[in-house]
Amino acid sequence: MENVLYLDGTCGISGDMFVASLLSLGGDENILKEALNSLQLEDEFSVEISQKKSYSILGTDFNVILKHSEHEHLENAHCEHHHEHEHHNHEHHHTLHHIHRHLKDINEIIDNAKISDIAKNIAKNIFLIVAKAESKAHGCKVEEVHFHEVGAIDSIVDIISASVLIDNLNIKKCIITNLNEGQGFITCAHGDLPIPVPAVLNILEDYKIPFSITDAKSEMITPTGIAILASLKPVFSLPKNFTILRQGIGLGKRDFGRPNILRALFIKE
Repeated sequence: MENVLYLDGTCGISGDMFVASLLSLGGDENILKEALNSLQLEDEFSVEISQKKSYSILGTDFNVILKHSEHEHLENAHCEHHHEHEHHNHEHHHTLHHIHRHLKDINEIIDNAKISDIAKNIAKNIFLIVAKAESKAHGCKVEEVHFHEVGAIDSIVDIISASVLIDNLNIKKCIITNLNEGQGFITCAHGDLPIPVPAVLNILEDYKIPFSITDAKSEMITPTGIAILASLKPVFSLPKNFTILRQGIGLGKRDFGRPNILRALFIKE
């Protein structure tokens, strides 16, 4: 059955929240783990999937554990010496290795993964969306965008996981409403960036995705999260009448002083 996915963007969207929400909706955890094991990057990351609560709301948590970062938050891409980012609020202490991957390197990882051709195409498209947004932000060619080793692992895991689960759940249509973003600045290794960060702003602009600025002094929309959403070519209004077939909740990592969740529903129009 082709599924219609409805996302409530009230708390924003990130890659790990999206993956967690699809797992909560019934995505096959075994298929996902087999896909991630096939990446042959086991010395760089592991994942934990668990049930937790965000301010009393039970949901699924998808946690990417990096094995080479002593930073809580690090960029995921840059061009030359300019930097962009993706965050997971990791609490690990490891040695930092300065390895960079270009888009072609990531596409090779995707090509060698034991996942369906559909999932491979979805993953490549999402990464291309990110790379185009970064190249636009930093004034360089797409092929010149470097994905920093640590941040890129976050993105690789989130994007491939999202792609495998989109295929696994046969999602053919996506609706999102009430997409919110915070305000202020987010601190990266090379300075402060305004929220929404440049890559996010570029994707919001290029794909005409409506959103609202809230009073939250924090980033609510990440580059990976908005790129996954853009790849689904969402529409932005619900049908007048619909029924809920299934619901899932993915948990975010940031504390806004209230539940930080991505509610995902399968609906029948």
